[in-house]
Amino acid sequence: MKCNPIVWFEIYVDEMARATKFYETVLDLKLEKLPTPVDNLEMMAFPASMEAPGASGALCKMEGFKCGGSGTIVYFSCEDCGVESSRIEAAGGKVHMPKTAIGQYGFISLGVDTEGNVFGLHSQK
Repeated sequence: MKCNPIVWFEIYVDEMARATKFYETVLDLKLEKLPTPVDNLEMMAFPASMEAPGASGALCKMEGFKCGGSGTIVYFSCEDCGVESSRIEAAGGKVHMPKTAIGQYGFISLGVDTEGNVFGLHSQK
């Protein structure tokens, strides 16, 4: 395989408006409503470009799918993860691990969103 194997992710939520506001505030970006072919599925997509490397994904609300937990952690790329991490609590989430050096791989921080999902932030500085 010559590319990153992850092409899409979904973060399940209970309250779409609350979760959308949280991620837009912390990551300083705008999510867009994504049309879905399934009746009971609501999605708000993170910005994406088919020409750019990396994965994109969406917040999802679907009957029968619970949010919360930490079985899988999605890491969002940042210029400086300390900046985004500093917005987490004001946006209604919790900082689980503040900005931490991970050697030659840069820095990470972990947060918990308004729905109870653990997520990561990653930067090189």
